[in-house]
Amino acid sequence: MGEHIIKLPDVGEGVAEAELVEWHVKVGDLVREDSVLAAVMTDKATVEIPSPVDGEILWLGAEIGDTVAIGSPIVRLKVAGEGNVKSDAAGQTAKAEEPAKPAEAKPEAPPAAKPKVSEPVAKAAPVAVAPKIPERVSSTPRPEGEKPLASPAIRLRAKEAGIDLRQVSGTGPAGRISHEDIEAFLARGAQVAKASGLARNDSVEDIKVIGLRRKIAEKMSLAKSRIPHITYVEEIDVTALEELRAALNKEKRKGVERPKLTLLPFLMRAMVKAIADQPNINALFDDEAGIIHQHGGVHIGIAAQTPSGLVVPVVKHAEARDLWDCAAELNRLAEAAKSGTASRDELSGSTITITSLGAMGGVATTPVINHPEVAIVGVNKMMVRPVWDGTQFIPRKMMNLSSSFDHRVVDGWDAAVFIQRIKALLETPALIFVD
Repeated sequence: MGEHIIKLPDVGEGVAEAELVEWHVKVGDLVREDSVLAAVMTDKATVEIPSPVDGEILWLGAEIGDTVAIGSPIVRLKVAGEGNVKSDAAGQTAKAEEPAKPAEAKPEAPPAAKPKVSEPVAKAAPVAVAPKIPERVSSTPRPEGEKPLASPAIRLRAKEAGIDLRQVSGTGPAGRISHEDIEAFLARGAQVAKASGLARNDSVEDIKVIGLRRKIAEKMSLAKSRIPHITYVEEIDVTALEELRAALNKEKRKGVERPKLTLLPFLMRAMVKAIADQPNINALFDDEAGIIHQHGGVHIGIAAQTPSGLVVPVVKHAEARDLWDCAAELNRLAEAAKSGTASRDELSGSTITITSLGAMGGVATTPVINHPEVAIVGVNKMMVRPVWDGTQFIPRKMMNLSSSFDHRVVDGWDAAVFIQRIKALLETPALIFVD
């Protein structure tokens, strides 16, 4: 029998370390070749680590949430044959490069036992008597304005327990509240809670922030700490757009299979046209170098909610895609993101982002810019609202766009011009098809 050391493999070009987000095995498990041992994550891409051999797990080199350097030992197995661990001249097996462990502290000698002082047999120990809980436990509120009588210690105890002393009946002189009265009130509260099915829950669960959630937290903190946001909200009349979308989805062309159109492909095409007039919106800001990288290609990130958390798959070169190509690529990326199979390349490289909560989009939002981009366009929910046409109120399908901009790069006027251009294109959707 021998030992086989598995090291964290290179999980992507330029990646020096990865975060361990899941163990699929434990010490003592028997694994087969190609069995998944663990999952690690970097740059929002999760990679599974398989076993190259059959064997028994002897040692795991990291805990969930740890950051592990590429090439570091993560698993040691007992295998049939020699394994990949060399033996030294004395015939001793070289140990895996386990992380250095702190020296175990030697147990301190127990303190010397104190001499036991015997007491006279005739002197009996006092018997503890439980305080008698007063029978009067009525919690009738005191008359308004009447201050309950209680000592500072009683008031502190009531404050810590969340008790309103005006609800506690005192059994002492002049209705003074005692510790026994507090205990009676708490006992009565527990009985009422048990009878009604209602009870206080003071539990606290500590949840370690790991994996994608930690990446999201780091990204959002970076964006909010570095980027001075300006948010611009405008309402859009999408009645004509919805009519056109429904008509296009009903249209069938012989021998041509087209994806179903949602609002997003129209918005993407409108953004491409608006960016052509204001290319400074389609940029990345390197604030450390003081350089704005203005891109010719429009690579639109689509913020998508998945079971693991928020990810941003990217539709590359939206400027070179028509309405249906945008829709097809959106569908493909959304499916890859939800299934966790999206590649690192598909989750990076955006130059501007769209965020949408669909039917739960609310009236307005304040989207956080996807650092180091300088703009994000937020889609709010669509609602039928009465709109005055000059002579009467008529029902129209209305939707707000809530968009944020990096105020260091984009002035408020430029932000307004950009959104007004998108508004004009969406309200007159035929213009989207005009070059």
